[in-house]
Amino acid sequence: MDFGAPFTFPFEDPDWLKKIALAGLVGLIPIVGQLFIAGWGLEVARRVIRREPVLLPDINFGEYLGLGFKQFLIGFVYGLPLFLFGLPIAIVGGIGGAADMDAETIGILVTVISCCCGGLALIYTLLLAFMMPAALGRFLDTGELSAAFKVKEVFALVKAAPVPFLIAIAGSVAAGFIASLGSIVFIIGVIFTAAYSMAIIGHFYGQAYNEAKAAL
Repeated sequence: MDFGAPFTFPFEDPDWLKKIALAGLVGLIPIVGQLFIAGWGLEVARRVIRREPVLLPDINFGEYLGLGFKQFLIGFVYGLPLFLFGLPIAIVGGIGGAADMDAETIGILVTVISCCCGGLALIYTLLLAFMMPAALGRFLDTGELSAAFKVKEVFALVKAAPVPFLIAIAGSVAAGFIASLGSIVFIIGVIFTAAYSMAIIGHFYGQAYNEAKAAL
Protein backbone atom coordinates (compact mmCIF):
# COMPACT_ATOMS: atom_id res chain seq x y z
CA MET A 1 0.00 0.00 0.00
CA ASP A 2 1.01 3.57 -0.66
CA PHE A 3 0.60 5.43 2.65
CA GLY A 4 1.37 8.83 1.16
CA ALA A 5 -1.00 8.72 -1.84
CA PRO A 6 -4.24 9.26 0.16
CA PHE A 7 -2.86 12.56 1.47
CA THR A 8 -1.56 13.87 -1.87
CA PHE A 9 -3.92 12.56 -4.56
CA PRO A 10 -6.59 15.29 -4.15
CA PHE A 11 -4.08 17.96 -5.20
CA GLU A 12 -3.40 16.14 -8.48
CA ASP A 13 -6.90 17.12 -9.61
CA PRO A 14 -6.84 20.59 -11.22
CA ASP A 15 -10.28 21.28 -9.72
CA TRP A 16 -9.39 20.01 -6.24
CA LEU A 17 -10.11 23.31 -4.50
CA LYS A 18 -13.62 23.60 -5.95
CA LYS A 19 -14.49 19.96 -5.35
CA ILE A 20 -13.31 19.90 -1.74
CA ALA A 21 -14.85 23.28 -0.93
CA LEU A 22 -18.27 22.34 -2.35
CA ALA A 23 -18.27 18.95 -0.62
CA GLY A 24 -17.28 20.65 2.63
CA LEU A 25 -20.04 23.23 2.32
CA VAL A 26 -22.68 20.56 1.77
CA GLY A 27 -21.22 18.69 4.72
CA LEU A 28 -22.16 21.58 7.02
CA ILE A 29 -25.86 20.72 6.64
CA PRO A 30 -26.98 18.92 9.85
CA ILE A 31 -27.39 15.14 9.49
CA VAL A 32 -27.98 15.20 5.72
CA GLY A 33 -24.62 16.85 5.18
CA GLN A 34 -22.82 14.22 7.24
CA LEU A 35 -24.45 11.43 5.25
CA PHE A 36 -23.57 13.17 2.00
CA ILE A 37 -19.92 13.72 2.84
CA ALA A 38 -19.59 10.11 4.03
CA GLY A 39 -20.99 8.98 0.68
CA TRP A 40 -18.67 11.40 -1.13
CA GLY A 41 -15.74 9.73 0.62
CA LEU A 42 -17.08 6.30 -0.32
CA GLU A 43 -17.13 7.40 -3.95
CA VAL A 44 -13.37 7.97 -3.63
CA ALA A 45 -13.02 4.41 -2.33
CA ARG A 46 -15.13 3.07 -5.20
CA ARG A 47 -12.99 4.87 -7.77
CA VAL A 48 -9.80 3.52 -6.18
CA ILE A 49 -11.27 -0.01 -6.27
CA ARG A 50 -12.17 0.42 -9.93
CA ARG A 51 -8.79 2.07 -10.61
CA GLU A 52 -10.38 5.09 -12.27
CA PRO A 53 -8.02 7.91 -13.27
CA VAL A 54 -10.03 10.78 -11.71
CA LEU A 55 -10.47 9.99 -8.02
CA LEU A 56 -11.85 13.22 -6.55
CA PRO A 57 -15.63 13.36 -7.14
CA ASP A 58 -17.75 16.28 -8.22
CA ILE A 59 -21.02 16.98 -6.39
CA ASN A 60 -23.76 14.44 -7.04
CA PHE A 61 -25.98 15.12 -4.06
CA GLY A 62 -28.58 12.36 -4.46
CA GLU A 63 -26.13 9.58 -5.26
CA TYR A 64 -23.67 10.37 -2.49
CA LEU A 65 -26.43 10.93 0.04
CA GLY A 66 -27.66 7.44 -0.82
CA LEU A 67 -24.14 6.02 -0.45
CA GLY A 68 -23.77 7.71 2.92
CA PHE A 69 -27.08 6.29 4.13
CA LYS A 70 -26.04 2.80 3.05
CA GLN A 71 -22.75 3.21 4.92
CA PHE A 72 -24.74 4.21 8.00
CA LEU A 73 -26.95 1.14 7.57
CA ILE A 74 -23.95 -1.19 7.24
CA GLY A 75 -22.33 0.34 10.32
CA PHE A 76 -25.57 0.11 12.28
CA VAL A 77 -26.04 -3.59 11.53
CA TYR A 78 -22.43 -4.46 12.32
CA GLY A 79 -22.63 -2.39 15.50
CA LEU A 80 -25.70 -4.17 16.89
CA PRO A 81 -23.64 -6.73 18.88
CA LEU A 82 -22.19 -3.83 20.90
CA PHE A 83 -25.71 -3.03 22.07
CA LEU A 84 -26.28 -6.68 22.96
CA PHE A 85 -23.13 -6.73 25.11
CA GLY A 86 -24.73 -4.10 27.32
CA LEU A 87 -27.96 -6.00 27.87
CA PRO A 88 -26.68 -8.48 30.50
CA ILE A 89 -25.68 -5.58 32.76
CA ALA A 90 -29.17 -4.09 32.65
CA ILE A 91 -30.81 -7.51 33.05
CA VAL A 92 -28.74 -8.46 36.10
CA GLY A 93 -29.46 -5.15 37.76
CA GLY A 94 -33.18 -5.53 37.10
CA ILE A 95 -33.34 -9.14 38.29
CA GLY A 96 -31.31 -8.35 41.37
CA GLY A 97 -33.65 -5.53 42.32
CA ALA A 98 -36.75 -7.66 41.72
CA ALA A 99 -35.31 -10.51 43.81
CA ASP A 100 -34.54 -8.16 46.72
CA MET A 101 -30.82 -8.90 46.57
CA ASP A 102 -28.66 -6.65 48.73
CA ALA A 103 -26.90 -3.76 47.06
CA GLU A 104 -23.41 -5.20 47.66
CA THR A 105 -24.22 -8.49 45.91
CA ILE A 106 -25.84 -6.67 42.99
CA GLY A 107 -22.80 -4.42 42.76
CA ILE A 108 -20.41 -7.39 42.62
CA LEU A 109 -22.47 -9.14 39.95
CA VAL A 110 -22.76 -6.01 37.86
CA THR A 111 -19.00 -5.39 38.16
CA VAL A 112 -18.10 -8.94 37.08
CA ILE A 113 -20.53 -8.93 34.18
CA SER A 114 -19.43 -5.43 33.18
CA CYS A 115 -15.81 -6.59 33.00
CA CYS A 116 -16.73 -9.65 30.93
CA CYS A 117 -19.07 -7.79 28.59
CA GLY A 118 -16.72 -4.83 28.39
CA GLY A 119 -13.85 -7.09 27.40
CA LEU A 120 -15.95 -8.75 24.70
CA ALA A 121 -17.14 -5.36 23.48
CA LEU A 122 -13.54 -4.14 23.22
CA ILE A 123 -12.50 -7.21 21.23
CA TYR A 124 -15.48 -6.81 18.92
CA THR A 125 -14.80 -3.10 18.47
CA LEU A 126 -11.24 -3.89 17.36
CA LEU A 127 -12.52 -6.57 14.99
CA LEU A 128 -15.14 -4.15 13.68
CA ALA A 129 -12.43 -1.64 12.80
CA PHE A 130 -11.03 -4.25 10.38
CA MET A 131 -14.37 -5.56 9.16
CA MET A 132 -15.98 -2.25 8.18
CA PRO A 133 -13.51 -1.32 5.39
CA ALA A 134 -13.82 -4.86 4.01
CA ALA A 135 -17.63 -4.81 4.18
CA LEU A 136 -17.81 -1.39 2.53
CA GLY A 137 -15.33 -2.53 -0.11
CA ARG A 138 -17.49 -5.51 -1.01
CA PHE A 139 -20.52 -3.27 -1.29
CA LEU A 140 -18.70 -0.78 -3.52
CA ASP A 141 -17.08 -3.47 -5.64
CA THR A 142 -20.26 -5.45 -6.30
CA GLY A 143 -22.80 -2.63 -6.15
CA GLU A 144 -24.97 -4.82 -3.94
CA LEU A 145 -25.76 -3.85 -0.36
CA SER A 146 -26.25 -7.52 0.58
CA ALA A 147 -22.59 -8.21 -0.23
CA ALA A 148 -21.55 -6.16 2.79
CA PHE A 149 -23.47 -8.48 5.10
CA LYS A 150 -21.89 -11.73 3.90
CA VAL A 151 -19.78 -11.98 7.02
CA LYS A 152 -17.85 -15.06 5.93
CA GLU A 153 -16.61 -13.36 2.76
CA VAL A 154 -15.90 -10.10 4.60
CA PHE A 155 -13.88 -11.89 7.27
CA ALA A 156 -12.00 -13.80 4.55
CA LEU A 157 -10.81 -10.47 3.15
CA VAL A 158 -9.57 -9.34 6.56
CA LYS A 159 -7.88 -12.68 7.17
CA ALA A 160 -6.21 -12.58 3.76
CA ALA A 161 -4.66 -9.15 4.27
CA PRO A 162 -4.84 -7.85 7.84
CA VAL A 163 -1.88 -5.49 7.44
CA PRO A 164 -3.44 -3.33 4.70
CA PHE A 165 -6.57 -2.95 6.82
CA LEU A 166 -4.42 -2.05 9.82
CA ILE A 167 -2.72 0.60 7.69
CA ALA A 168 -6.16 1.86 6.63
CA ILE A 169 -7.15 2.15 10.29
CA ALA A 170 -3.98 4.12 11.05
CA GLY A 171 -4.63 6.34 8.05
CA SER A 172 -8.19 6.95 9.20
CA VAL A 173 -6.92 8.02 12.61
CA ALA A 174 -4.53 10.45 10.92
CA ALA A 175 -7.38 11.75 8.76
CA GLY A 176 -9.50 12.27 11.86
CA PHE A 177 -6.73 14.34 13.37
CA ILE A 178 -6.58 16.47 10.22
CA ALA A 179 -10.36 16.94 10.36
CA SER A 180 -10.09 18.16 13.96
CA LEU A 181 -7.62 20.85 12.90
CA GLY A 182 -10.39 22.58 10.97
CA SER A 183 -12.03 23.69 14.19
CA ILE A 184 -9.01 25.86 14.93
CA VAL A 185 -9.98 28.26 12.15
CA PHE A 186 -13.72 27.76 12.67
CA ILE A 187 -16.02 27.32 9.65
CA ILE A 188 -13.50 27.98 6.87
CA GLY A 189 -11.16 25.31 8.18
CA VAL A 190 -13.93 22.78 8.77
CA ILE A 191 -15.16 23.16 5.18
CA PHE A 192 -11.81 21.99 3.81
CA THR A 193 -10.57 19.54 6.43
CA ALA A 194 -13.83 17.57 6.75
CA ALA A 195 -14.02 16.81 3.02
CA TYR A 196 -10.26 16.31 2.72
CA SER A 197 -10.23 13.80 5.58
CA MET A 198 -13.11 11.81 4.04
CA ALA A 199 -11.20 11.65 0.75
CA ILE A 200 -8.15 10.34 2.63
CA ILE A 201 -10.18 7.63 4.39
CA GLY A 202 -11.87 6.62 1.15
CA HIS A 203 -8.52 6.21 -0.58
CA PHE A 204 -7.16 4.08 2.26
CA TYR A 205 -10.28 1.89 2.26
CA GLY A 206 -10.08 1.39 -1.48
CA GLN A 207 -6.40 0.46 -1.35
CA ALA A 208 -6.90 -1.98 1.52
CA TYR A 209 -9.78 -3.70 -0.24
CA ASN A 210 -7.77 -4.08 -3.45
CA GLU A 211 -4.85 -5.57 -1.53
CA ALA A 212 -7.14 -8.05 0.24
CA LYS A 213 -8.95 -9.01 -2.94
CA ALA A 214 -5.61 -9.64 -4.68
CA ALA A 215 -4.44 -11.72 -1.71
CA LEU A 216 -7.52 -13.93 -2.00
